[in-house]
Amino acid sequence: MNLQLFDKQVYTDRRNILKQKIGSDGIILLLGNEDSSMNYKDNPYPFRQDSSFLYYFGLDVQSLAAVIDTDTGEEVIFGNELSMDDIIWTGTLPSVQEIAAMVGVTQTKPYDQVTHYVHKAITSGRRVHILPPYRPENKIKLAGWLNVSLQDVTDHVSLKLVKAVIAQRVIKSPLEIQEMEKAVSISVDMQLAVIKSTRPGIKEYELVAKANEVAIAANGRLGYGAIITTHGQTLHTHYYGNTLHDGHMVLSDIGAENEMHYGGDLTRTFPVGRSFTNRQKELYEVVLTAMDHAISMLKPGVKYKDIHLAASQKLVEGLTQVNLMKGNAAEAVAAGAHTMFFQCGLGHMLGMDTHDMEDLGEQYVGYTDTLKKETIFGLKSLRLGRELEAGYVLTVEPGIYIIPELIDRWQAEKKYADFINYDVLNTYRDFGGIRIEDNFLITDTGSHLLGKYLPKTLKEIEGLKG
Repeated sequence: MNLQLFDKQVYTDRRNILKQKIGSDGIILLLGNEDSSMNYKDNPYPFRQDSSFLYYFGLDVQSLAAVIDTDTGEEVIFGNELSMDDIIWTGTLPSVQEIAAMVGVTQTKPYDQVTHYVHKAITSGRRVHILPPYRPENKIKLAGWLNVSLQDVTDHVSLKLVKAVIAQRVIKSPLEIQEMEKAVSISVDMQLAVIKSTRPGIKEYELVAKANEVAIAANGRLGYGAIITTHGQTLHTHYYGNTLHDGHMVLSDIGAENEMHYGGDLTRTFPVGRSFTNRQKELYEVVLTAMDHAISMLKPGVKYKDIHLAASQKLVEGLTQVNLMKGNAAEAVAAGAHTMFFQCGLGHMLGMDTHDMEDLGEQYVGYTDTLKKETIFGLKSLRLGRELEAGYVLTVEPGIYIIPELIDRWQAEKKYADFINYDVLNTYRDFGGIRIEDNFLITDTGSHLLGKYLPKTLKEIEGLKG
């Protein structure tokens, strides 16, 4: 049982703010997560509590649920006490009532009493506010409690609650920033260990082991599946069986989740051997220039979509200098030609989730009622487009990814032939990919780099290689 907590007043205040946002409008039902069996019942996957449950109740404990009555102010945590059989295996642990008191809740009930509270609200004509379930076991529970089919559960999700939670969680408090500074600094140490351990002849999984070692030694863990690959053009690969060869690069995208469940998300690209090749240096500088330009634009009031497009134009300008692209850079970006090289988004929100609150809906977290997410190639992968505000925490992660399959398809279609030099591009087919990523807090006047500094210039990266 992990009971690393903020002061209980933090959770009480958070719940009070949520009540105010919802108003006198029924009950709020928040579900924690339970153990999920991996290959037999008593061998579960590593437990991870639901982030919204953690935000409002802080309890990193399996099989809990909570109700907040927005009319009466009543707060109840539901959970079952340990049986003697449980105690034999786990030892004596605090009671549900004891842990509830740690986060300012005085009333607890057995887990099966959730049904009574939900049915009572429904029969009284009151609303039951729920968040979108992303775990099948929670969706099944909700279907039973609400007396609806599994397919209809999503129709009962409360958009009012979704938007209220996002509005509250998206602005990070000073306490949260302290935790994120810690998490990003652990992530920096992970990256340094990976970079310094990289050499020809080893396997990618040996580097994944280094990242895990650092995270666990800091009483944390990886916040998401490590991306450590010599095939950097594959955006989210989790295969680690490739052997590293001199002359190639490694793309390492890793982040720690600390004991309070706040995370970092950093990427560096570096040579397997001691130095980059000339081609690698050229494109690395293109990515770094785009990154620095994007960082210079970070401040309240600026749409992140506009920063994404500005960084894309810087990428095109650099790619034009090395003869991979041609023509007017602004026109190329407007047409979408840059997506031959930059298929994803510039960044996303970061917090207790690597893609913060993605379970609540990217269209609500990263966009607004007036700024809708686009569906065209490239922009459909931009998770954050909205106007920035002080208190947001986000990633900046431009990249260049040379994907042979995409080259073949678009060249056959003569797509963007006015902007892409296919003859030159075909000589880069085995290049791979480059991404550089850091994490930033938006301040009142600009931005603040989170965590310890992680080298990112060519000279600094090669200096780490000895």
